[in-house]
Amino acid sequence: MPRRTATMLASTLMLIALLCAGVLIPVPYAEMSPGPTVNTLGEHGGEPVLQISGRKTYATSGHLNMTTVRVTSADYRMNLVEAVYGWLAHDNKVVPHDTLYPDGKTEEESTQENAEEFSQSQESAKVAALKELDVPVQSWVIVSTVVKGSPAEDRLHAGDVIKAVDGTAVKEPADVAKLVTKHKPGEDVVFTIVPAKEQAAAEKANRTATRTQDVKITTAASDDSGEKRAIVGISAGTDHTFPFAIDIKLADVGGPSAGLMFALGIYDKLTPGSLTGGKFVAGTGTIDDNGKVGPIGGVEMKTVGARDKGAQYFLTPADNCAAAAKDTPSGLTLIKVNTIDDALGALKDIRSGDTADLPKCTVK
Repeated sequence: MPRRTATMLASTLMLIALLCAGVLIPVPYAEMSPGPTVNTLGEHGGEPVLQISGRKTYATSGHLNMTTVRVTSADYRMNLVEAVYGWLAHDNKVVPHDTLYPDGKTEEESTQENAEEFSQSQESAKVAALKELDVPVQSWVIVSTVVKGSPAEDRLHAGDVIKAVDGTAVKEPADVAKLVTKHKPGEDVVFTIVPAKEQAAAEKANRTATRTQDVKITTAASDDSGEKRAIVGISAGTDHTFPFAIDIKLADVGGPSAGLMFALGIYDKLTPGSLTGGKFVAGTGTIDDNGKVGPIGGVEMKTVGARDKGAQYFLTPADNCAAAAKDTPSGLTLIKVNTIDDALGALKDIRSGDTADLPKCTVK
């Protein structure tokens, strides 16, 4: 066999071997890509995304689209060829698997966590929108979750209202941890609560729950990498009572990143006129009860997905601006927002056509 032919054959076999190895060798990466975008002012699955009853609503126009990211599942094992393709593809992003699923989190655990965050984001969006409209909302601190096997198991329950810890009134979820960690591990802490069942019955009867009970719990030592501290094994959250019904109908979406767009959609439906002036605005960002907008993951994928659907403007959390601005899709204007007030101000400029002074995202 001629040397040239032998060399070409050997090279071909080597290439085939490398390709086979690339397909067979798993790598510790996951992939993100643009997901669906949904107009919070419109319909999804045949019904309005935002449904408000018991309060006058107004006609809207244009788009206030929330955006999403698709990710590979926790148990999906990417091979080397897929990883290289993802790195080269413009619309995809390959990231370390642990970035999306830290601490060996399973698909079921991740889905549950995303569902809880999505539910909380809806509540915060409602509160933020109503606060902007000076509509009063009743709020209180609750037991959000109880860790299995912790001192609080079977002593406290999800939905219990926390009125006080050791006799000190609780006003914010963070107050609970501050008061518990004043103790040393092994010491007793007393929670004054309204049991979840009593609270639910009071809400159903449209009255204020008044019956409280004291629950004594012996604290344990934290087992994380930080400094040892007293814990009881709960996470505290906030629950609310709204003066009228606001339902967000959107299935198969998780995480907290739609909060800002939900809040703007609610605000638009409860005020005369159109927030967008008929323009196509998309965006992302978490939101808290006070209207502060927080950063999210996968912003580069969300801007691509938004522009592909026709978005002209993209409301971007300030902390995501630099990353988003590095590769802005053509025809899309990125607007930096820190709060719901920033977003409302930008929308005022957009609908008036006076966009010269919009706070645009720039590369640092």
